[in-house]
Amino acid sequence: MAFNEKLADRTREIIAETHRNVIEKRMFGGLCFMVNDKMCVGVEKERLMVRLDPEKYEEVIEKEGCSPMDFTGKVMKGFVFVDMHALTNRRQLDYWIKLALDYNKMAKVSKKNVAGKK
Repeated sequence: MAFNEKLADRTREIIAETHRNVIEKRMFGGLCFMVNDKMCVGVEKERLMVRLDPEKYEEVIEKEGCSPMDFTGKVMKGFVFVDMHALTNRRQLDYWIKLALDYNKMAKVSKKNVAGKK
């Protein structure tokens, strides 16, 4: 199991309550939830990856279980990891997913790879 299936199920359930245009993609050794064709949240082994408004980064980085996303060795402002121990109840997980879904409305769709197309 490359990612936490229980956390993925909980995340899927919360997103499905309000969004229909959701695609799940396996990437970065985990499962990424693309909402409206934009990366929104991801699930790894024992943590949630959250894409959020970079303006809220300093505010949330101090919360329990939250750490910078430094997947490539470089901190990515606008992305954080949240450890499982800080996601033990619905209210906690709702908070992080809501942050991601709120930003998703403003986020830009990444450019699709159109290699080979003319």
